[in-house]
Amino acid sequence: MTDNEKDINPDEQAGERIAKALARAGIASRREVERMIADGRVSVDGKKLDTPAFLVTTLDGIKVDGEAITQVSETKLWRMHKRRGTLTTHRDPEGRPTVFEKLPTHMGRVISVGRLDMNTEGLLLLTNDGELARWLELPKNEVIRRYRVRVHGRVDERILASLKNGLTIEGTHYGSIEASLERQQEGANAWVTVAIREGKNREVRRVMEHLGLAVNRLIRTHYGPFSLGTLTDGTVAQVGEKQLHEVLSDYFSTEKQSVVAPKIRHTPEKWAKAKPKATKPGDIRRRKAKNGDFTSDRPGKNTSRPGASDRGRGPKPSGNTLTLRPNRGSPKGR
Repeated sequence: MTDNEKDINPDEQAGERIAKALARAGIASRREVERMIADGRVSVDGKKLDTPAFLVTTLDGIKVDGEAITQVSETKLWRMHKRRGTLTTHRDPEGRPTVFEKLPTHMGRVISVGRLDMNTEGLLLLTNDGELARWLELPKNEVIRRYRVRVHGRVDERILASLKNGLTIEGTHYGSIEASLERQQEGANAWVTVAIREGKNREVRRVMEHLGLAVNRLIRTHYGPFSLGTLTDGTVAQVGEKQLHEVLSDYFSTEKQSVVAPKIRHTPEKWAKAKPKATKPGDIRRRKAKNGDFTSDRPGKNTSRPGASDRGRGPKPSGNTLTLRPNRGSPKGR
């Protein structure tokens, strides 16, 4: 037992492990937080931690790389069009460009949902909630990732279809993969669409290479219910709160309250509501006519029967009396 674990008061065992707490606060995934702790980057009340088993009931006094951690009040998610040639890491020892360097400051600290390698482009999800990232990444949840892949080589559609049964490459098993030929270009290039559910490291590239196809461009177009859409290189767009809770209702209905952040909440009353349809001229009269009510909605006009109009000739006789009028221009008395 470590000194940190000895210092924990038995009466405070209601807390949660610091790795989970920091993941919920959007610092990193649980596994990455554990590595941060092993590297001496996490401290509590000025004392560096050496175990991820340390229990906390608040974020007060916790620092990562000397920076205090703040409470998380609301889960947020952003879509980003990752540029080719950028890394999905917060720190790169070689100084290569990362996706986090030029994010808008109002986003605060965020982490990526999964990773895309340096030469892969397209949709990358970012969130301030490490638990949401973990939920989206877990293979058991089978969140589908879709890609467009440009490969060098002749594509055999029958072999692509067989990938639905899964395959094993050098001891690593890959589950069912949906793949189909989009088009074979002139020359030796082809575009293939691929859908995977596990998201293992370099999965698409390794599978294509196993089939004798060299990947020369890889674009992720969808992650679960979220799509790249019309986002241009390097741009970021936040997913609306209403959409987020609707499409990820399975997550929000099961996520437990964290000791370091309020239970994931949402305020439907803030969501934009559809505006009432504007009334066009004549709409009310047409509705009344359809319902058999021929009383005019305009002052000074009476249409007590279909087609009737006073045309400025004075009030109509009461009762059921029908007055015949001679046609204009006709001989009098005819």
